Amino acid sequence: MWPFKKKEERMTLEEILIQSGALTNAISQDQALNIPALTACIELISMTVASLPLKLYTETGETTKTKKDPRTDLLNDDTKDSLDGFQFKRALVADYLLHGGGYAYINRKLNDVTSLHYIDSPFVSVNKNVDPIFKKAEILVNGEGFREFQFVKLLRKTKDGVTGKGILKENNTMLSVAYNQMVYEEVLIKTGGNKKGFLKAQGRLSPEAMTELKNGWRDLYANSTENVLVLNNGLEFQEASQTSVELQLDEHKRSNSDQICKIMLVPPRILTGEANEEEYNNWIKICILPILASFESALNKDLLLPSEKEDHFFAFDTTDLTKGDIEKRFKAYELGIKNGVLQIDEARYKENLPPLGLKFLKLGLQDVLYFADSEEIYTPNTNKLAKMGENPTVEANGGTENGGFNENVSNKPGPGTNNNKSDNPDQGK
Repeated sequence: MWPFKKKEERMTLEEILIQSGALTNAISQDQALNIPALTACIELISMTVASLPLKLYTETGETTKTKKDPRTDLLNDDTKDSLDGFQFKRALVADYLLHGGGYAYINRKLNDVTSLHYIDSPFVSVNKNVDPIFKKAEILVNGEGFREFQFVKLLRKTKDGVTGKGILKENNTMLSVAYNQMVYEEVLIKTGGNKKGFLKAQGRLSPEAMTELKNGWRDLYANSTENVLVLNNGLEFQEASQTSVELQLDEHKRSNSDQICKIMLVPPRILTGEANEEEYNNWIKICILPILASFESALNKDLLLPSEKEDHFFAFDTTDLTKGDIEKRFKAYELGIKNGVLQIDEARYKENLPPLGLKFLKLGLQDVLYFADSEEIYTPNTNKLAKMGENPTVEANGGTENGGFNENVSNKPGPGTNNNKSDNPDQGK
């Protein structure tokens, strides 16, 4: 019995793929995006962030209110470039995750921002000084230099303020394992799942026969064409046992997907749609909110004027993150209206419904209103206005009794009451 190759000289399929260059240790962006788990995580995160509207807020004392500004229209709707607001934010977040930095050029006319232009990461390079304290940098786009404040820079794990570190560089080994496994499976499928084994011959083959047999065997495994290998002269194929790698392909695939999900901070059950409310809320807190904070910080740094940075800030409206379950959403509206946080028309606006024109707030007779400026308490149920800190007199059954808190009861009518009404229930009988 003569084997096709000596045991110590046999090459595994993995070794053949590595030798031919099919398998690689460092993978590119296009190769990484072929990994289903990675692509799913990036799409989920980037589209979740892109779906949230950005607003510009102003702070006056202790009050904060939104401000209508052309920059929010550029960020949310039309960037005045080829991308709309949604695709603009999605592209920045995708580059933030993959390459560690998303860049957008700010086109200004004097102090006004006229347009925002997303720049794909391969076209961006950075020229930095060597001073670790007083850091300066120049951003190059296709070799043309720009000042760093001319760009919105969404950076991941940055240490210099102009460059970041993405998962493509930080976790390249893990991504390479997952990608090479896909290549390995692809080769197995292209070769029809041909099994490894040995060739046994009854006699010694001539060098010419050996060369012809090797070429035919290599063609059988190396491409997807329909090759036929004829075993002459008493040759017999004996199947070799499967390796542990072949036996555990599915298990390794699931394990690699789970590891990638951990890198991206996305629970696997989120991708499959099986996550419960607690898992979803935890994902929002540990994955989405930090990206939102980084995005807001980048906009506040580069998109605001120096005179605005003290009392203006950009922030995402995160109410849409909890806009999934209609029952929970309407219970939240009910609670907000009941406690005076929302008006009915404000709740209808959040649901994109036309307003009813209701200009009042619901108040129950059981409520007691305290005016902090004048230190007065008004009780709608009894139509009494009391002054804090004065002699305690409380009206009861036509007379007075001492007790309760320190107040002076007045018959002065409260706001919005009828002066002709009497407090005596027996009057008019």
